[in-house]
Amino acid sequence: MVEDFGETAARNSNEATRFCMTLMAEPLELSWHHCGATSDFIGEYFSRACPKGIDANDARHSISYMLNEILENAIKFRHGGNIEIRSSLEADTFEIQIRNRIDPETARKFQGHLKSLLEREPGELLLERIEENALDPDSTGSGLGLLTLMSDYGARLGWSFASERVSEGVELTTFASLRLS
Repeated sequence: MVEDFGETAARNSNEATRFCMTLMAEPLELSWHHCGATSDFIGEYFSRACPKGIDANDARHSISYMLNEILENAIKFRHGGNIEIRSSLEADTFEIQIRNRIDPETARKFQGHLKSLLEREPGELLLERIEENALDPDSTGSGLGLLTLMSDYGARLGWSFASERVSEGVELTTFASLRLS
């Protein structure tokens, strides 16, 4: 069974500039310090492929930030296995798909979080979560990164959960699209 939340359709065509990478689970143990280096590399790669009229520095920052936020979640919540990153740039639209495996309980909780996230206006929810975090410094799992992407960067986000594609756990594909300026 496949269950989708948000915007999961890719818009970039086969003519787009593409880059794919797999972060192998072995022999390195994947951790957060891999996120920044990977995100910065891909941000730099695509900033050099931007068409005229797109600010390369802004593009590099925006791509790196978006990828880092989503990749951190993939590494933080993964249930073994590799992480696959597919990215593309066509005209002013950058898209990524990050695929990893999570356990069924994490999938269930995340789906509940996504339902509430997608029902509200991102900017309003972002302010609410910032206030909640200020009152409770020990809070975790606030989703500030995703809300910032949606509210401040105008990113389109989507998630696809597929349980039949992996032998253990749930395959999660996160989709993100960003217009560069």
